[in-house]
Amino acid sequence: MWTKEKAMKLIYNTGLIPIIRVESADIAFKVADAFLEGNINIIEVTMSVPGAIDVVKQLIEKFGDKVLIGTGTVVDGKMAEEVIKAGSEFIVSPNYSQNLIETAIKHNKPIIPGALTPTEIFDAYTMGADAVKVFPCGTVGGAAYLKAIRGPLPQIPLVPTGGVNLDTAGPMLDAGAYALGVGGAITDKKAIKEGRFEVITENVRNFLDIVKKHRS
Repeated sequence: MWTKEKAMKLIYNTGLIPIIRVESADIAFKVADAFLEGNINIIEVTMSVPGAIDVVKQLIEKFGDKVLIGTGTVVDGKMAEEVIKAGSEFIVSPNYSQNLIETAIKHNKPIIPGALTPTEIFDAYTMGADAVKVFPCGTVGGAAYLKAIRGPLPQIPLVPTGGVNLDTAGPMLDAGAYALGVGGAITDKKAIKEGRFEVITENVRNFLDIVKKHRS
């Protein structure tokens, strides 16, 4: 059974939230298997995946408490209710609102809403966010931007997402990232199209190696 505290501790210790944003449920299951082959036990399924709710349910049925399954691109409280009912153990969003955050708090689920400016990040955190997804981080300066935010707001756990790749991951961790949200740099579209899911597994391992190096 995942408690909020246990889930957030795993996210921090792992330092990586791999994101599944693909074109079909079938591919989503194959990507999930590839993630686990890379020795990671966190998966975020975005609501943009066709049949995302059913994908989440089936992944939970398959992996049980062995894997922390969360849902991303959850934009409001109503959607949050749906994914929590499906069994999601954490929620990620590109935006934030009182309703979204309060829904997660009501069900005692970790909520990582999206924000960008210092004011937005502070607002989201004071509303009750467990961590704040800095999105899109890469386009506004990446590690340098993260470091600038951490200066006046060191108490807020930040999860940079957007523009996180094998080159930027280390600097972002050095800048104080709580964890990294990584999508396209792990779920290589070309590799998926060619059915080479072992590439995704290798990508996961490479990111975990970077986390280990920069957290040791």
